[in-house]
Amino acid sequence: MNINVQIRGLNQNGPALAHATVELDGCFVIRDMRIVEGKNGLFLGMPAWKTENGYMDVCFPRTKEFREKLTEAVLTAYRAAAEKEGPESGLEAE
Repeated sequence: MNINVQIRGLNQNGPALAHATVELDGCFVIRDMRIVEGKNGLFLGMPAWKTENGYMDVCFPRTKEFREKLTEAVLTAYRAAAEKEGPESGLEAE
């Protein structure tokens, strides 16, 4: 599967370090994924709706293997964008 990633909103205020839009095989687009710094490092947050019981993911990977592939593609693109911004941006590529 071909995964194209666009990173935007680097150096945002709040818990999200950036947002990503992902295109899968030129057929399906997922917007508003969030790159977040958690206790155990960076992770990918899926688009979610706020409900009365918290948040519910709008879409999500069905398998562990695809989740890992998607996360790696987005975090690789994020690190490349952060590196391109340079050290003065306050972002570090891991």
